[in-house]
Amino acid sequence: MRVPYNYLPQQFDAAATERILDKVRTLVGTGDFTIGAPVREFEERFGAMLNVSHVIGTNSGTEALILALRAFNIGPGDEVITQANTFYATACAIVAVGARPVFVDVNDLYALDETKIEAAITPRTKALLPVWWTGLAPEWSAILDIARHHRLIVIEDACNGVGATYDGRPPGAFGHAAAFSFHPLKQLHVWGDGGAVVTNDARAGKWLRLYRNYGLATRDELTVWGVNARLQSVQAVVALHELDRLTAAVARRNEIAATLDGFFQFLPWITVPSRPANRSQAFQIYVVRAQQRDALLKYLVEHFVEAKVHYPIPLHLQPPARALGYRPGDCPVAEQQAKEIITLPAHEYLTMNGIPGEDMVQHMIWLIRRFYETWKGP
Repeated sequence: MRVPYNYLPQQFDAAATERILDKVRTLVGTGDFTIGAPVREFEERFGAMLNVSHVIGTNSGTEALILALRAFNIGPGDEVITQANTFYATACAIVAVGARPVFVDVNDLYALDETKIEAAITPRTKALLPVWWTGLAPEWSAILDIARHHRLIVIEDACNGVGATYDGRPPGAFGHAAAFSFHPLKQLHVWGDGGAVVTNDARAGKWLRLYRNYGLATRDELTVWGVNARLQSVQAVVALHELDRLTAAVARRNEIAATLDGFFQFLPWITVPSRPANRSQAFQIYVVRAQQRDALLKYLVEHFVEAKVHYPIPLHLQPPARALGYRPGDCPVAEQQAKEIITLPAHEYLTMNGIPGEDMVQHMIWLIRRFYETWKGP
């Protein structure tokens, strides 16, 4: 049985595609392709879901991060603290605005370790950029206390966070701004790249709306030097369609994750991170630590379970970080986790019905048990 990681064929099956294409055909008839009605409708609905004042659709999650940083005047000479084990875009956005990324170690939740932030603060520190990594919130209460004490800007990398909460509050409720990605493998997605930056800051919201569209106040009036970072109307049509199924998709991911958690508590070779009661996770990816990780990964892939590693090389050990002075040992928890973590398929399109030969989740569980029970070493 194949247990896929990539679920795009199911996500955009013929029936769903036709429903979206019907809406696209309507859009084509209007010629409303650039920041049109679908973009405005999506921004309003997404803002209502997050309870934020300003939503600005962008062409990618990376661009949303860049715009969020620029909106709060973060640039050359500034330092931005983030975590060592996030996706490349987090650090790339910091570098793109001319600032220096400062990598801090993580905790057992794979989240930014709030106890290590203050030691990384220097006179050049301008902002904190915590990540909703794997779809789980970091420890916002402590992070915001540190930011207030040191008068730092907080930008949320919420690219994995749609559907998650901290103390009942969604992404966008904590920082000065938050960035979202609508990549096809995110919980909320489009047909390619797309994203949004959100904020409750009126000045930033007004500037962001101008800046993502060249700085145009009208067709003929330029008010700031801007860029073209717009969410396209066609992608907004897809995003609106997917908003309607988001709650069910996240609930199904959580159900599958709970089933895996329940099995792994009886398997001593697997370590599941704690699941804090004040946080609901959206499980953009499902990550655990595994003994003999590389051998398990090879075994699962050979048996058509498409497990992966996110990521085998922490950011501070990637080649570009050498120029920043980082070396092995600087973030020991992230480095150790990189040797042990494994991502298992846990998306809403996996079957979990208890029927032998059809239940993908139980098949994956059976393979993992068999691997450890028969492991003989290399």
